[in-house]
Amino acid sequence: MPDSPGHPARRRRFSINAAFDNLFFVVAGASSVWLAYLVLSEGFTAGWAQLWFYIVFWVLVAYIALPRLHRILTNIYVPNYFIGRTRTSDGLLGDPVNLGLLGSEEQLHTAMLAAGWTRADDLTLRSASKIVASTVLRRSYNEAPVSPLMLFGRNQDFAYQQEVKGNPAKRHHVRFWRCPEGWLLPGGHSTDWLAAGTYDRAVGFSLFTLQITHKIDENTDVERDHIVATVTDADPLATVTVLRDFATGYHSRNGGGDTIVTDGDLPIIDLRAITPTDAAYRESAAPVPTPHTAASASPSGALLASDAASPLAQKAVRRPAPTVFGAVVVLVRAFTPMLLIAAVLLDWNTVRDAITIDDGEPLLTDAMDGRDATLWILIAFAAAFALAEVLFGLFVFFGSNVARIAVMTFSTINLIIAAFEHFSGHQAITLGTNLVGVSLDILILIALSSGRARDFARRPRDKKASRAAV
Repeated sequence: MPDSPGHPARRRRFSINAAFDNLFFVVAGASSVWLAYLVLSEGFTAGWAQLWFYIVFWVLVAYIALPRLHRILTNIYVPNYFIGRTRTSDGLLGDPVNLGLLGSEEQLHTAMLAAGWTRADDLTLRSASKIVASTVLRRSYNEAPVSPLMLFGRNQDFAYQQEVKGNPAKRHHVRFWRCPEGWLLPGGHSTDWLAAGTYDRAVGFSLFTLQITHKIDENTDVERDHIVATVTDADPLATVTVLRDFATGYHSRNGGGDTIVTDGDLPIIDLRAITPTDAAYRESAAPVPTPHTAASASPSGALLASDAASPLAQKAVRRPAPTVFGAVVVLVRAFTPMLLIAAVLLDWNTVRDAITIDDGEPLLTDAMDGRDATLWILIAFAAAFALAEVLFGLFVFFGSNVARIAVMTFSTINLIIAAFEHFSGHQAITLGTNLVGVSLDILILIALSSGRARDFARRPRDKKASRAAV
């Protein structure tokens, strides 16, 4: 957000955390492309009987490689200031901002609930699987989550929707963002909330990422007017002022490649005369998804003091799915040394007899206990490594930034070693060698270098952590 009158210019501060995050973000993007290539190559080697390789390839390209590449490139060419458009989590321009609101969060919840809207669930692994099942089975899911879109450098605070005839593929939905304190619209107009409302008409493939997603109706003004009508009809205390030609009318595409047509008007709904209900207070007390620190608002990714003092930053946040996924993969990786220990203990004599030196003679032939000691040392190292992986996985799960950086550093080192061995011809990366291990390291990097995992790990936990530099 550009500096406004009365606010001094904010100096950019070098942040070691931000430098590490940027490095790992780019490494993860390049590694994801490499992983997709390795999986495709393995699929060609296995033949058409192994069609699942091609499904895995599509998943890697659509949900990992292309989104990360878009994110890297859009950080360069997409403006990082308000232009009346949201951004997808991949950095692409998303749905148009077509509605403003005045009032508290409780008043907003009161108005939407009274107008017959249902608050959408936050996007989690559980809610995502539930919406997939409901779409495939054509079952109603009134609280189905909406995909995250970003404004002011963070995801929507919450979303509301209206399912159409019990069909989860079709729905009215609108996302809401609280405006930063003291922030003004272009032209000097004031609003407490901004919203982006669109109508989902079907389920299809994204033009830019090949992901399965909802496709929106191109005339977003119809959905905007529907939202305004439902709110004002439900409560006469809600009044509307329309900013005519707030933006130039345009034809464009959103992050999924769907056509957008709008006249550029921006209705502002004033809810300040509405009395909040108990249900609205319960909704406003619910934990919010990350990121809510507005960390992206500062060039270094550091949390600004004004952001930390905002009501949003003080709310309890839900642990994001990328953090959970990354922690789980780290814990899964700990099973490798455990399996090694189990294999040695179950076939001790065979493994001990296999210990030799370069000339083929048994190691420490004058002392048979020497081979046993060697195995116990190896077991001790494996056990220590497994314990470290378990501890790091738990620390990552609970939001330790140091553990997150350490885990990504270790995964990067593993990938560098694997790449050197592969390209030097010493050991090709295949399913029979270390493709699974390489995949785990890349997935850890992708998950833990994401913006949501970063913001969760770097969120302020007390007053000292809320200072400008992180």
